Amino acid sequence: MDSKKLEIFMTAADMGSFSKASEVVGYTQSGLTHMMDALEQEIGFPLLQRNHSGVSLTSQGAELMPAIREFLQANANLENQIHTIAEKKNEVIRVAAYASIAMHWMPEILYRFRRICPEVSVDLRMVDHALEPFELLESGQTDVIFASRQNYSCCDWVPLYNEGMYAILPKDYPLNGRDAFPLEEFSGQEFLMPYGRFDIDVKAAIAPLGVRLNTKICRVDDETVIRMIGRGLGVSMMSELMIRGRTDDVLCVPVTPAAIRELGMGTHIRRKETESIQKLKECVLRFLRKNEPSGLG
Repeated sequence: MDSKKLEIFMTAADMGSFSKASEVVGYTQSGLTHMMDALEQEIGFPLLQRNHSGVSLTSQGAELMPAIREFLQANANLENQIHTIAEKKNEVIRVAAYASIAMHWMPEILYRFRRICPEVSVDLRMVDHALEPFELLESGQTDVIFASRQNYSCCDWVPLYNEGMYAILPKDYPLNGRDAFPLEEFSGQEFLMPYGRFDIDVKAAIAPLGVRLNTKICRVDDETVIRMIGRGLGVSMMSELMIRGRTDDVLCVPVTPAAIRELGMGTHIRRKETESIQKLKECVLRFLRKNEPSGLG
């Protein structure tokens, strides 16, 4: 059964006129009349009675009309569902995440997300600069970010985890039995500052104490900084995920006073979240509730 013919039949019946219906559906009156004649021949009995005042339903047409309306509504629902699925199939969620988060969290999160939204693609972009995720979000180049909290008003922020900060020291550093490293002890030592504006988090930790660092900016990745420290070339401070799995050649000691950086997930505050982005966020929260990071294990 041709749904288009049924739609036009319903329009003509509701408006009581072929001429009015033709204006609505975009057919000529003669074309519409010919289509209704063909529909009645296909069905096998008349649906409309014509007279000088317009058209009206025959008794058979009136009896059939509820089923036609139900059929057309079901057909519209089907087309909407097809459109929704097709849109999802082509949907891509753009994610920007710190390298440490991308390495330790995202593989499992994306695995779980694919199981519930297999038709949605995720374009993961790894960044090394502390502010870059927020800049990408602000400019519309990404949809979801995973980073440490920064002062950006465009971001709808969801806190995820308080990540501990650690002193990174050569193996032979004289801790003298201490299980924490005083931040004041960084003063006067060659401090290898991780690249990518990690100094924001370092300064937030030391500023209240008035500690002045002898800073050497390292334009290399975190693992290389750690290896340099392992060779006695200085000391540093890094966060838990940055050093996880890379601690064999150095000492990693919590700093005192204790310092953390808040890791979280952000979307743009003025952009409507798709259903898939909401599901991704739910997936992240479930993952962290069951797999909350702890220590450097």
